[in-house]
Amino acid sequence: MWDKFLGGWGRPSTQQLDFGGANGAVELTKRHPTFSLTKQGAVTGNLRVNLSWRMRTSSDFGERASLSEGLRHPLRKFRPEMVQAQGPAFVNVDLDLACMYELQDGSKGVVQPLGSILGSLNSPPYVQLSGDDRFGSGSGETIYVNMDHHAEIKRLLIFVYIYDGTPAFDRTHAMVTLYPGNGPRIEIALHERAPEARSCAVVMLENNKGEVTLRREMKYVYGFQAELDRLYGWGLQWGRGYKTKV
Repeated sequence: MWDKFLGGWGRPSTQQLDFGGANGAVELTKRHPTFSLTKQGAVTGNLRVNLSWRMRTSSDFGERASLSEGLRHPLRKFRPEMVQAQGPAFVNVDLDLACMYELQDGSKGVVQPLGSILGSLNSPPYVQLSGDDRFGSGSGETIYVNMDHHAEIKRLLIFVYIYDGTPAFDRTHAMVTLYPGNGPRIEIALHERAPEARSCAVVMLENNKGEVTLRREMKYVYGFQAELDRLYGWGLQWGRGYKTKV
């Protein structure tokens, strides 16, 4: 069943950041899970949230297995290699980027590809999805948040779910990257594995007494949106939904 919505170091004032991402990007990690957009001066303009991913091939797993075998059995490298079929076999996975929102006036909902609930950037919920990437293209899927209206936003939960295909995030290379209007980009890699998980809460944006922060979540669940809803107490009504064939 697929768910479709119906209804600075050493100074206290400095953010503890992990510049472990590529080209100076901030990486939200278990050690440094939060980032203040307010302190960064990034509460105006559009916050761009991008999901990029590609399907792993059988050769990806083969390379990992070969390295592991080489460490355990170093003499095996002198043995003839087995001939395998030509052409890597792609694993069929469709990742979707989505967002549950709660505004200060109490209104709640979801923005997601399923059901073409794409939201709106210049009117409530001030969150809009660019579209649906079913094949892991270079551009991926992008959600835009109108930070000029951050005072009207209470919380946003950015999450990723596997709509169709193998229910295993370890079959994909996935990254959620946030591009604030000011400051470095923020990266969250979906590399923590949970066998058979179909959904992952990635990052929460919260407006707490005027300070807008990002918090790394990385919580995997084995169901879909309704299970994430129960985990975070959103209280939406859900039902089965499908995508049109391509």
